[in-house]
Amino acid sequence: MNQPPEHPLSTTPSHAAHNAAPYRSINFAEKFGLFQDQWRQKVLAQMNDYQFKLARLQGDFIWHEHAETDETFVVLEGQLRIDFQDGHVLVSAGEMYVVPKGVMHKPFAEQEVKLLLIEPCGTVNTGNAGGSRTVSSDEWI
Repeated sequence: MNQPPEHPLSTTPSHAAHNAAPYRSINFAEKFGLFQDQWRQKVLAQMNDYQFKLARLQGDFIWHEHAETDETFVVLEGQLRIDFQDGHVLVSAGEMYVVPKGVMHKPFAEQEVKLLLIEPCGTVNTGNAGGSRTVSSDEWI
């Protein structure tokens, strides 16, 4: 697993020596410019035991669940459909949806969607389903 970069709000002398400004906001557009691959989320920040991940999605994902945690989808651009066994929800830019733990779901995007995922550290993107789309380690950007 990649290690997270030094905390961006650190005020230690080592941080000050590496960066001209000790405080920097995270720019989503800049971070999205660093990758094009879809369905491979990238970690951009961590708060306590939660990670904030950017992702590009298009097409169908796989049916899966997260038995131990909820999963939050914040759509930044586009429209995401999250399918459930008994229906679906549409989540548009500027909206969010929290999938409760233990609920089977399958994200789908007809056109590319850019989103922010919020979930506990160590959450596997395919939950209990596994398969070729499983991201085996955190990739920080």
